[in-house]
Amino acid sequence: MDQDQVQAAIQGPVDVEWRYEMRRECQEILPGLLLGPFVASKSLDTLLNLGVTHMCKMIFTMLAVVGIRLTRLLSVCIRDAKEAFSVKPRFPDRFQYKVLDVEDNEEQNLIRLFPEAKTFIDQAIDQGGRVLVHCNGGISLSPAFVVMFVMERCQLSWEDALHFVQNRRYCISPNGGFLAQIKEYEAIYKANIAHAAFPPTAPRIIARRKREDDDDEEEERNEDRKRPLMDDNADDDAMQL
Repeated sequence: MDQDQVQAAIQGPVDVEWRYEMRRECQEILPGLLLGPFVASKSLDTLLNLGVTHMCKMIFTMLAVVGIRLTRLLSVCIRDAKEAFSVKPRFPDRFQYKVLDVEDNEEQNLIRLFPEAKTFIDQAIDQGGRVLVHCNGGISLSPAFVVMFVMERCQLSWEDALHFVQNRRYCISPNGGFLAQIKEYEAIYKANIAHAAFPPTAPRIIARRKREDDDDEEEERNEDRKRPLMDDNADDDAMQL
Protein backbone atom coordinates (compact mmCIF):
# COMPACT_ATOMS: atom_id res chain seq x y z
CA MET A 1 0.00 0.00 0.00
CA ASP A 2 1.13 3.55 -0.67
CA GLN A 3 1.13 6.19 2.07
CA ASP A 4 -2.36 7.45 1.23
CA GLN A 5 -3.78 3.93 1.48
CA VAL A 6 -2.01 3.39 4.80
CA GLN A 7 -3.43 6.61 6.20
CA ALA A 8 -6.90 5.70 4.95
CA ALA A 9 -6.63 2.29 6.65
CA ILE A 10 -5.51 3.94 9.89
CA GLN A 11 -8.37 6.42 9.71
CA GLY A 12 -10.87 3.56 9.51
CA PRO A 13 -14.56 3.84 8.59
CA VAL A 14 -15.72 7.44 8.58
CA ASP A 15 -19.43 6.66 8.34
CA VAL A 16 -19.70 5.14 11.85
CA GLU A 17 -21.19 7.34 14.57
CA TRP A 18 -19.85 6.25 17.95
CA ARG A 19 -22.43 5.87 20.71
CA TYR A 20 -21.75 5.36 24.40
CA GLU A 21 -23.53 2.00 24.51
CA MET A 22 -21.18 0.68 21.81
CA ARG A 23 -18.52 0.20 24.46
CA ARG A 24 -20.54 -2.81 25.62
CA GLU A 25 -20.28 -4.29 22.12
CA CYS A 26 -17.26 -5.51 20.19
CA GLN A 27 -15.81 -3.97 17.04
CA GLU A 28 -13.82 -5.49 14.17
CA ILE A 29 -10.27 -4.11 14.15
CA LEU A 30 -8.81 -6.22 11.34
CA PRO A 31 -10.56 -8.81 9.18
CA GLY A 32 -11.11 -11.68 11.58
CA LEU A 33 -10.00 -9.75 14.70
CA LEU A 34 -12.59 -8.27 17.08
CA LEU A 35 -12.07 -6.27 20.28
CA GLY A 36 -14.61 -5.73 23.04
CA PRO A 37 -15.54 -6.05 26.73
CA PHE A 38 -16.00 -9.06 29.01
CA VAL A 39 -19.75 -8.95 28.56
CA ALA A 40 -19.27 -9.89 24.91
CA SER A 41 -17.80 -13.24 25.97
CA LYS A 42 -20.64 -14.16 28.36
CA SER A 43 -23.28 -14.78 25.70
CA LEU A 44 -22.90 -18.00 23.77
CA ASP A 45 -25.39 -16.76 21.18
CA THR A 46 -23.32 -13.59 20.67
CA LEU A 47 -20.13 -15.59 20.20
CA LEU A 48 -21.74 -17.94 17.73
CA ASN A 49 -23.36 -15.08 15.82
CA LEU A 50 -19.99 -13.35 15.61
CA GLY A 51 -18.49 -16.53 14.22
CA VAL A 52 -15.88 -16.63 16.98
CA THR A 53 -13.84 -19.79 16.72
CA HIS A 54 -10.55 -19.52 18.64
CA MET A 55 -11.10 -17.73 21.97
CA CYS A 56 -8.23 -16.17 23.89
CA LYS A 57 -9.07 -14.78 27.33
CA MET A 58 -6.64 -12.29 28.81
CA ILE A 59 -7.70 -11.40 32.32
CA PHE A 60 -6.02 -8.75 34.40
CA THR A 61 -8.59 -6.90 36.45
CA MET A 62 -10.06 -7.59 33.17
CA LEU A 63 -10.52 -10.53 30.87
CA ALA A 64 -9.52 -11.10 27.26
CA VAL A 65 -10.80 -13.79 24.93
CA VAL A 66 -9.59 -14.93 21.56
CA GLY A 67 -11.11 -17.56 19.28
CA ILE A 68 -10.23 -19.91 16.25
CA ARG A 69 -12.61 -21.77 13.93
CA LEU A 70 -12.23 -25.48 14.61
CA THR A 71 -14.63 -28.34 15.31
CA ARG A 72 -14.13 -27.51 18.98
CA LEU A 73 -13.76 -23.89 20.03
CA LEU A 74 -10.58 -22.92 21.89
CA SER A 75 -9.77 -20.21 24.45
CA VAL A 76 -6.74 -18.69 26.18
CA CYS A 77 -7.32 -16.94 29.50
CA ILE A 78 -4.90 -14.47 31.13
CA ARG A 79 -6.24 -13.21 34.44
CA ASP A 80 -5.45 -11.83 37.85
CA ALA A 81 -5.51 -14.80 40.25
CA LYS A 82 -7.79 -12.84 42.60
CA GLU A 83 -10.48 -12.88 39.91
CA ALA A 84 -10.48 -16.64 39.41
CA PHE A 85 -13.80 -17.01 41.24
CA SER A 86 -15.62 -14.72 38.79
CA VAL A 87 -13.49 -14.54 35.67
CA LYS A 88 -13.47 -18.13 34.52
CA PRO A 89 -14.38 -20.26 31.53
CA ARG A 90 -18.08 -19.83 30.82
CA PHE A 91 -18.57 -22.62 28.30
CA PRO A 92 -16.14 -25.46 29.09
CA ASP A 93 -18.29 -27.83 27.04
CA ARG A 94 -17.90 -25.64 23.94
CA PHE A 95 -14.47 -24.04 24.37
CA GLN A 96 -11.02 -25.27 25.32
CA TYR A 97 -9.57 -22.69 27.74
CA LYS A 98 -5.96 -21.78 28.45
CA VAL A 99 -5.51 -19.67 31.60
CA LEU A 100 -2.53 -17.38 32.33
CA ASP A 101 -2.50 -15.49 35.65
CA VAL A 102 -0.87 -12.04 35.80
CA GLU A 103 -0.50 -9.17 38.26
CA ASP A 104 -2.98 -6.28 38.13
CA ASN A 105 -0.69 -3.24 38.02
CA GLU A 106 1.08 -0.95 35.57
CA GLU A 107 4.37 -2.77 36.21
CA GLN A 108 3.00 -5.98 34.67
CA ASN A 109 5.22 -7.05 31.77
CA LEU A 110 2.85 -7.39 28.81
CA ILE A 111 5.70 -7.71 26.32
CA ARG A 112 6.72 -11.00 27.92
CA LEU A 113 3.19 -12.38 27.50
CA PHE A 114 2.53 -10.94 24.06
CA PRO A 115 4.38 -13.47 21.83
CA GLU A 116 2.22 -16.33 23.08
CA ALA A 117 -0.96 -14.34 22.49
CA LYS A 118 0.27 -13.17 19.08
CA THR A 119 1.03 -16.72 17.94
CA PHE A 120 -2.44 -17.81 19.00
CA ILE A 121 -4.17 -14.91 17.21
CA ASP A 122 -2.04 -15.35 14.07
CA GLN A 123 -2.97 -19.00 13.85
CA ALA A 124 -6.64 -18.19 14.34
CA ILE A 125 -6.73 -15.60 11.56
CA ASP A 126 -4.48 -17.57 9.20
CA GLN A 127 -6.78 -20.58 9.56
CA GLY A 128 -9.78 -18.46 8.56
CA GLY A 129 -11.16 -18.01 12.08
CA ARG A 130 -12.62 -14.94 13.76
CA VAL A 131 -10.91 -13.84 16.96
CA LEU A 132 -12.52 -11.93 19.83
CA VAL A 133 -10.05 -10.28 22.21
CA HIS A 134 -11.63 -8.77 25.30
CA CYS A 135 -10.98 -7.69 28.85
CA ASN A 136 -13.42 -6.57 31.54
CA GLY A 137 -14.17 -3.22 29.92
CA GLY A 138 -12.24 -3.50 26.67
CA ILE A 139 -10.59 -0.21 27.56
CA SER A 140 -6.97 -0.81 28.60
CA LEU A 141 -5.55 -4.34 28.82
CA SER A 142 -6.98 -6.12 25.79
CA PRO A 143 -6.57 -3.01 23.59
CA ALA A 144 -2.88 -2.93 24.56
CA PHE A 145 -2.45 -6.46 23.20
CA VAL A 146 -4.45 -5.62 20.08
CA VAL A 147 -2.44 -2.45 19.41
CA MET A 148 0.82 -4.43 19.62
CA PHE A 149 -0.65 -7.09 17.37
CA VAL A 150 -1.81 -4.57 14.74
CA MET A 151 1.54 -2.75 14.99
CA GLU A 152 3.55 -5.86 14.13
CA ARG A 153 1.11 -7.50 11.72
CA CYS A 154 0.74 -4.30 9.67
CA GLN A 155 4.28 -3.02 10.40
CA LEU A 156 3.10 0.34 11.72
CA SER A 157 4.55 2.78 14.21
CA TRP A 158 3.11 2.59 17.73
CA GLU A 159 1.23 5.87 17.17
CA ASP A 160 -0.33 4.72 13.91
CA ALA A 161 -1.26 1.36 15.44
CA LEU A 162 -2.88 3.08 18.43
CA HIS A 163 -4.87 5.38 16.15
CA PHE A 164 -5.78 2.39 13.96
CA VAL A 165 -7.43 0.65 16.92
CA GLN A 166 -8.89 3.84 18.44
CA ASN A 167 -10.57 4.75 15.15
CA ARG A 168 -12.51 1.49 15.35
CA ARG A 169 -13.13 1.29 19.11
CA TYR A 170 -13.17 4.90 20.24
CA CYS A 171 -13.29 4.21 23.98
CA ILE A 172 -9.90 2.49 24.37
CA SER A 173 -7.34 4.09 26.68
CA PRO A 174 -4.34 1.91 27.70
CA ASN A 175 -2.93 2.96 31.07
CA GLY A 176 0.47 4.64 31.33
CA GLY A 177 2.40 1.44 31.97
CA PHE A 178 0.81 -0.35 29.03
CA LEU A 179 1.29 2.65 26.74
CA ALA A 180 5.01 2.76 27.60
CA GLN A 181 5.31 -0.91 26.66
CA ILE A 182 3.43 -0.32 23.40
CA LYS A 183 6.03 2.32 22.52
CA GLU A 184 8.86 -0.01 23.52
CA TYR A 185 7.49 -2.86 21.45
CA GLU A 186 7.87 -0.89 18.20
CA ALA A 187 11.67 -1.07 18.48
CA ILE A 188 11.50 -4.76 19.46
CA TYR A 189 9.44 -5.94 16.50
CA LYS A 190 11.46 -3.85 14.02
CA ALA A 191 14.70 -5.29 15.41
CA ASN A 192 13.30 -8.80 15.01
CA ILE A 193 12.42 -8.08 11.38
CA ALA A 194 15.89 -6.68 10.69
CA HIS A 195 17.55 -9.65 12.38
CA ALA A 196 15.51 -12.10 10.32
CA ALA A 197 16.38 -10.26 7.09
CA PHE A 198 20.11 -10.05 7.82
CA PRO A 199 21.25 -13.01 9.94
CA PRO A 200 24.63 -12.36 11.61
CA THR A 201 26.72 -14.86 9.62
CA ALA A 202 29.68 -12.63 8.73
CA PRO A 203 31.00 -12.17 12.30
CA ARG A 204 31.28 -15.93 12.71
CA ILE A 205 33.36 -16.17 9.49
CA ILE A 206 35.64 -13.37 10.66
CA ALA A 207 36.03 -15.01 14.04
CA ARG A 208 36.95 -18.32 12.39
CA ARG A 209 39.53 -16.62 10.18
CA LYS A 210 41.00 -14.88 13.18
CA ARG A 211 41.33 -18.21 14.99
CA GLU A 212 43.07 -19.70 11.93
CA ASP A 213 45.50 -16.75 11.76
CA ASP A 214 46.21 -17.08 15.47
CA ASP A 215 46.91 -20.80 14.99
CA ASP A 216 49.35 -20.02 12.15
CA GLU A 217 51.21 -17.48 14.27
CA GLU A 218 51.42 -19.93 17.16
CA GLU A 219 52.81 -22.62 14.83
CA GLU A 220 55.49 -20.21 13.57
CA ARG A 221 56.50 -19.36 17.11
CA ASN A 222 56.78 -23.04 17.92
CA GLU A 223 59.00 -23.58 14.86
CA ASP A 224 61.28 -20.75 15.98
CA ARG A 225 61.68 -22.35 19.37
CA LYS A 226 62.69 -25.65 17.73
CA ARG A 227 65.52 -24.17 15.55
CA PRO A 228 69.01 -24.90 17.04
CA LEU A 229 71.11 -21.93 18.04
CA MET A 230 74.41 -21.41 16.16
CA ASP A 231 77.56 -22.60 17.96
CA ASP A 232 79.65 -19.71 19.31
CA ASN A 233 82.85 -21.54 18.19
CA ALA A 234 81.46 -21.72 14.68
CA ASP A 235 81.05 -17.94 14.74
CA ASP A 236 84.67 -17.50 15.84
CA ASP A 237 85.93 -19.81 13.07
CA ALA A 238 83.94 -17.87 10.52
CA MET A 239 85.42 -14.59 11.69
CA GLN A 240 88.98 -15.99 11.45
CA LEU A 241 88.34 -17.01 7.86
